[in-house]
Amino acid sequence: MARIAGVDIPKNKRGVIALTYIFGLGRSRAIEILAKAQVSEDKKVQDWNDDEIHAIREAVSTFKIEGELRSEVSLHIKRLMDIGCYRGIRHRSGLPLRGQRTKNNSRTRKGKRKTVANKKKATK
Repeated sequence: MARIAGVDIPKNKRGVIALTYIFGLGRSRAIEILAKAQVSEDKKVQDWNDDEIHAIREAVSTFKIEGELRSEVSLHIKRLMDIGCYRGIRHRSGLPLRGQRTKNNSRTRKGKRKTVANKKKATK
């Protein structure tokens, strides 16, 4: 199992797919990294030799990934919350922020349903 940027890369997957296990690397960036390191995209991780792994580590180190990227994203969210803009308020209250409707869906952001009891009707 190869270890790149502090992440264990699965050895039985193709290089392009395996690199996407690193936070901040998607398919297009993984292809770009493998091209820069001169490694075939279809080559499985278990078939990489030490020179190829070293070249891939060098190419990956040029990007902002993992902990550094996570902290930057959280700082951006914190800034939005501090200035009190719409997106910041939605982050603070745990609701979707990109215009989705919340009447029926958005259970992922809102969490488990909280049932609210009906008001009792006054007796005559």
